[in-house]
Amino acid sequence: MIRELELDDKELYLNMAHDFYRSPAVLHPIPDSYIERTFEECMKSDTYVKIYIMEYEGKPAGYGMLVKTFSQEAGGYVYWLEELYIMEKYRSKGLGSEFFNYVEKNREEEVTRFRLEVEEDNTRARELYKRLGYKDLDYRQMVKTF
Repeated sequence: MIRELELDDKELYLNMAHDFYRSPAVLHPIPDSYIERTFEECMKSDTYVKIYIMEYEGKPAGYGMLVKTFSQEAGGYVYWLEELYIMEKYRSKGLGSEFFNYVEKNREEEVTRFRLEVEEDNTRARELYKRLGYKDLDYRQMVKTF
């Protein structure tokens, strides 16, 4: 089951996001204060970020985070899959596919594209994304942090 994050999910989400940022799926950990700030933003509004909790047999199993931007190139809004985290014991049970099916089916009408990043050596995730119809881009991303 996929459902939107609720206020009562705060500790659950904070713990899962902390674990995600200490996993090989990311380049480096981030401060827990960033994770708390994201939770607070999500509770204020769903304008920029939506977090979903994935459950398996009634138990929390992971989360997915979408952020929304506008893209002239895409001709509308774009959902970025910012994070997808599934606890180790719930992997390979179809939750990733279920998450994508849910968010694609329930997307806002003005959303014209889904986009995501994936570590080059995260082969399981890359295989899932390709099976779901995602294609590699020839862009190299750059960043400047303040």
